[in-house]
Parts: sequence; C-alpha cells; structure tokens
Amino acid sequence: MAHQRRIGRSGNQVNAAGPPQSARPLRGKRRAAPHGGHHTNALAQCLFAGVLACALTAGGAAQAQSQKISGDVIKLDASTLQTRAADGQMIVVKLGDNVRLSARSPADLDRIAPGAYIGTTAAPRADGMLYASEVHIFPESMRGTGEGHRPMDTGPGNTMTNATVSSVAAAKADARPGNTMTNATVAQVARGEPDRRLTLSYPGGEKVVTVPVNTPIVMVEPADRSMLTPGAHVIVYATRQADGSLSADRITIGKNGFIPPA
Repeated sequence: MAHQRRIGRSGNQVNAAGPPQSARPLRGKRRAAPHGGHHTNALAQCLFAGVLACALTAGGAAQAQSQKISGDVIKLDASTLQTRAADGQMIVVKLGDNVRLSARSPADLDRIAPGAYIGTTAAPRADGMLYASEVHIFPESMRGTGEGHRPMDTGPGNTMTNATVSSVAAAKADARPGNTMTNATVAQVARGEPDRRLTLSYPGGEKVVTVPVNTPIVMVEPADRSMLTPGAHVIVYATRQADGSLSADRITIGKNGFIPPA
C-alpha cells in the first residue's frame, strides 16, 4: 500500500502513517526535564552532608569535655599514668608534654597575710557576700597564676578569683553555702576572730571574701613527675580523645601523703 507523503512547514518529508521523522529528536529534548531532578538530588546530598558534618562536630565537642578524676597513683610508666579512683575503678591517663603539675600541702589561716597571692573558691549568699569553701596560697614564683575573677563551671553562681590580699579583717562566723574561686594578694589581715574577711585585689577590680575558720587552706607549689609515686593522692583533669583514651591537662598532687581538697 502506497504511503502518502506531504511536506511539513520545515520542508521535511513527513510520513502520514506515523510521526514526522524530524520530530523524533524532540523526544530527547523532553528528557531534559529529569535533569532538574539531578539538581534536586545534589541539593539533598549537600544538605545531608551538612547535617552529618554538624552531627560529627557536635559529637567531637562532646568528646572533648574535661573530666575530673580523684584517686591514688598506682604507677607511672613513661607517659602513662594508672590511677585508682575513689570507687575502686582503675583509670589510665596519658601525660602529654604540656601537662601542668602542681603540689598541695596543708596550711592555716595564719599563713594568709597582706601581700600574699592566693586563690579562693567561694559562693555568694543572699546578702551578696562571697564565702570561701577553699583557699590556695601560692608561692612567690607562681604569683600572677590565673589572676582575676571569673565564673566556674561547677555550678550556678560559682566563681574563682586569683588575686593579691590587700586587707584582712575579723568576720562574724556564719553558715556558708555555694562556691566561687578568687586568687589574689592579701593586703590587710585582722586577727582575734575565728573567721577572716579578706579584700582581694587584681587588675581591674577587687573582691571581699569571708573565710570561715574550718575552710580548707592549702599551700600550692610547682611539681614534677617524680612526685607521681605509688599511693600519692592526685586530682587529674583530663580530656577524652577521639580514640577513647584520656589525656591529662593538669594534675594536682598531694605532698607527703596529703589528700588535696576535691
């Protein structure tokens, strides 16, 4: 049967029994529509990658949180410290080249005098006054360590102040809740009463802290790894690494069997 032929507007011959030969390539052009789908998929993949990156970053930040470990030294092997925590658990900590070591020994209120450089952990009460829960007395070689007043991460309202004692006065005994820390130099001390009120001065400001008679007071001094002997009482501040290990940032060591305040 003979096929009829006609001339299309473009001048091409068209088969009347079927679609124009020149129209077939148009089907390929219509396939361009799914190309937008590739853009959509690529966008979705980018968004997924971004969410995953955020999750990994958050996970890494969580892993980098510092841990406080109180316990006794089992042994120090090169740069690996084995400790036994208060609950009996053995904890292994790596010591990096930049780990900071310091020692603690017992002291009393009479060691706090004007000009001394100290650190206090204290908490404010309803009257706005700071009451110490611990006092550190620094040697002259450590003057300026952490100088200033700042909040602590141990609880709401807790602060730390490292400063010079500018004055010491008698203070009325009172109950004390809470925690802050102040490191400063004592300028003046008043004796004759169980509690002391210290004025602590640091660049840019000062704080007044009351030290109750039963507040733990310790001397601080530099230390080295030779003091990490079996049985020594330590407080280790360490950071969890990506491989799950703990790396020590700083270690407080009790001198001559002394147990540092936790």
